[in-house]
Amino acid sequence: MFKELTKYKNTNNFEFSLSDDLAIACNAPKEGSGVYLVYDVTAEEKELIFIGSTGTIQNNGEIKHREGGIYDRMVNGQQFGKLPRHKAWHFQMKIEKIEGLEIYWYETFNAKTKHIPTYVEGLILQKYLDEHGRLPRWNVAF
Repeated sequence: MFKELTKYKNTNNFEFSLSDDLAIACNAPKEGSGVYLVYDVTAEEKELIFIGSTGTIQNNGEIKHREGGIYDRMVNGQQFGKLPRHKAWHFQMKIEKIEGLEIYWYETFNAKTKHIPTYVEGLILQKYLDEHGRLPRWNVAF
């Protein structure tokens, strides 16, 4: 857990396995912007394998939420050859023999808190890079 994420009050997590439908398993808000962290829980010690975000700040200081919010970014956002995640994660999990994932999401920009999602994503990625000398394995670049 990253201590920087403890300040966000609208947060939750869910588990996902090969037998699950990501659209049903995902409990992230359909309105809202923030970051999400994906952990491989196959091994005894879970491993952070992906950090993502959604939502952009406009010139006037307002947030532009993705239609469908954090939920839609996680379920329908593209990854691994431009497949939507509800297909891509199953495919990649089979390739890597991943039995299960834990996904944690944090709403970083709302009426009370105004932290740019990509800033928070970058901060967490930087901390990961400092500690491991690389990005999480599902993060291609930043």
